[in-house]
Amino acid sequence: MAGVTPWTDRRTPPSPHLTRSHDRWPGLGVSLLGGAVAAALGLGSLTLLVILLWITSPFPDNGPGGALRLAASLWLLAHGVVLLRTDTLSGVPAPVGVTPLLLAVLPVWLLYRAGRDAVDGAEDAEDLEGAADDTPLVPARTAWPGVTAGYLGVGLVAALYASGGNLRPSWAWITLCLPLVTVVAAGAGVWTAHGRPDGPVRVRRALAWLSPAGPGPADAEGRRWLAASVRAALAGTAGLVGGGALLVGASLVWHGAATRASFLQLTAGWSGRCAVALLALALVPNAAVWGAAYALGPGFVLGAGHAMGPLSTGRPPATLPPFPLLAAVPDAGGGPLAWAVGAVPAVAGVTVGWFVAGAACRGGEPRRDRDTAWSAGRTAAAATMAALVCGVLLGGLAEAAGGPLGVAELARFGPVGWQVGGAAAGWTVAAGLPVALGVRAWRLRGSARPERSGRRRVRWSWPRQAGESPAPPAPSVPSPTVPEPAVARKPGHVLWEDPDLQPYGVLSGEGDPFLSDFGGHEPPPPPPGTNP
Repeated sequence: MAGVTPWTDRRTPPSPHLTRSHDRWPGLGVSLLGGAVAAALGLGSLTLLVILLWITSPFPDNGPGGALRLAASLWLLAHGVVLLRTDTLSGVPAPVGVTPLLLAVLPVWLLYRAGRDAVDGAEDAEDLEGAADDTPLVPARTAWPGVTAGYLGVGLVAALYASGGNLRPSWAWITLCLPLVTVVAAGAGVWTAHGRPDGPVRVRRALAWLSPAGPGPADAEGRRWLAASVRAALAGTAGLVGGGALLVGASLVWHGAATRASFLQLTAGWSGRCAVALLALALVPNAAVWGAAYALGPGFVLGAGHAMGPLSTGRPPATLPPFPLLAAVPDAGGGPLAWAVGAVPAVAGVTVGWFVAGAACRGGEPRRDRDTAWSAGRTAAAATMAALVCGVLLGGLAEAAGGPLGVAELARFGPVGWQVGGAAAGWTVAAGLPVALGVRAWRLRGSARPERSGRRRVRWSWPRQAGESPAPPAPSVPSPTVPEPAVARKPGHVLWEDPDLQPYGVLSGEGDPFLSDFGGHEPPPPPPGTNP
């Protein structure tokens, strides 16, 4: 055919190297793109808010470049990166490390969604058009590194751009916090998309050892025990943080005049007041954690040598910056109000005990038997495990809710993580363990105890014909007892009876002296009323 060349006659097959790479890493491109898009969405949302406040400000200090660098720095601060403020009077950079926890919700959620969507992603348009429910998922070894690499690539560009501003990020914290948050959040999304697997065999065995049932056949029961303990710990942590938020709200109302004065002292324009209000809103979760730390006893630190707690006698430092949330710091000294804050950890401990008792009694089923409920020792172990997990969670939140706000006296702000975690675990064990055991005993009152399962004998009988009267009982003739073979049976084992089992057929009467008198046939039945 004229005009046909080897290039137009048929399509040239792709390179074998490209084919092997495509088969080895399916979905890698979609994972990289998903991570980059997640970072761009988080950075763009924060940039839009900063630009809007910069436009409405009557006295903008820098141009649009400074506003963009500030947005990039705040985005990195949301990942836990410590910022360095260079425009100080002494010329020494002052660290700013208090991360607004509400500001960190958006990047973590975007990373989680990116990891989950990367597992279900398609490689090209043909896969998108012909995707079905039975399409294999992208393996975790591809989706997880892909999302992480794409997100960190955009983060590195943002860090380089923010380094030229007055509020620049610290590279030591960038290399530590940014990859940690990215790996954990993206890994949680990939793990959820794959159905929350238990992990490798070694991990499952390690988790099984945590349960009092031990490893082996009780792996499933051990995982349920651990899941119930974690749920109770989450409920206790939510109770502590919620109680801390109530304390902060009550303190803001009590110190209403000082809070209003500090809010008006910071700025005079409406745009500046909106910025202060948004910053205070982003720090509300931090204040709730501070309130929980105050209720637990260790309290929080407002600079070097200024610890604020229900039993402390210290006072806030004189150089404390004016801010609405800082104006609500309780006054020094004890009293009835200081002792009343102990109701918050007590209620959290009761919540943990209630959740553990519900799991021990199978969630409040209508029939609560002691053979299906957990033992008292196992219930106590679950309450102790829940207290430990609650202490770890609240200690981590306390460590993330604080940080430095400058040098010298402002080098430390917020609660100390290990102190708050230890106090949370102690309070939860002290209040949750008795409640768990007491509620379990109350719910199991009057319940049936486990019965001993014995061996049941099965009697064999000949099948009767239709219309045949039942045979009279056979005379009791002593027969030699044949010992049963020693067979190891499990408790509750019952002999198996085949409903289709038929007796052996009767052989011919040849050679039988009894049947030979009747011509080889069975003898007639005896008349009724006679003894055979």
